[in-house]
Amino acid sequence: MRDLDLTSLRLFVTVCETGNISRAGERANIVGSAISKRLAQLEDAVGTPLLARKRHGVQPTPAGRTLLEHARSVLATVGAIERDMEAYAAGARGQVRILASASALAESLAQDIATFLHKREHARIQVDLEERVSPDIVRGIHDGTASLGVCWDATDTAGLHSKPYRMDELAVVVPRGHALASRKRVKFEDTLPYEHVSLPANSAVQVLFQREAARVGQKFNHRVIVTNFEAALRVVRASLAICLVPREVAEIYADAYELRIIPLAETWARRRFIIVYRDEAALTPAALLLLQHLAAQAPAP
Repeated sequence: MRDLDLTSLRLFVTVCETGNISRAGERANIVGSAISKRLAQLEDAVGTPLLARKRHGVQPTPAGRTLLEHARSVLATVGAIERDMEAYAAGARGQVRILASASALAESLAQDIATFLHKREHARIQVDLEERVSPDIVRGIHDGTASLGVCWDATDTAGLHSKPYRMDELAVVVPRGHALASRKRVKFEDTLPYEHVSLPANSAVQVLFQREAARVGQKFNHRVIVTNFEAALRVVRASLAICLVPREVAEIYADAYELRIIPLAETWARRRFIIVYRDEAALTPAALLLLQHLAAQAPAP
């Protein structure tokens, strides 16, 4: 297969999104015949039909849908390269990409990065911050997707270096009229008779909850799955379920949402986050400066 042309990939994605070559031409400011020629060359390059002609337009074939997924990924990567290079052309002295867990992002990481960037000597450093679940953070650091990762220290980080970061504490959050609301401290197993609102199942903390429930011979039942803590607390406010989230996050919403925050009795509820990276010697000067700044936020032993 010959090298694929980025312009043809962009036009192919536009045609798939609009479902019509003429509309794709209007969006890309190019005549439809030129797009048709590009698409024919693309099909010739990959050796299989990519679009099926329908009465009112076109739609991707099975092979076309596969190419569409890859094309979007490739174009997103190219866009990131262009942005990074533009930043250097504009005089940026450093580019640091960080992958972080939802807990770290929702608590203090964003503020710690802001403090770092507000220093005059760091004014020309750019930081890209992306949320990932802990296993994906480790994978991303191994693959070189990012320079630094911030995740829970219970995550398997074999093959990576790490430094301590901040700590947090998991707590039970319930509506104020809930049966657990009067407790000063709650054992994890006492929450299991109630339905929970959970984050995605592959996040490190959800894996912990499932394991701890199995250890006491019970199931961790969730009624709702959401993608962020604010959504989880909204579900609790609606009295649909209870949730286990970092106390530091719940405190932000507790008064407005009329919630009760109850500490968990288990020792594992106190969590330490770490900063992971492949090799300190291989970090760029900007990434090394940010690593040192974040590591300095760790509490004293």
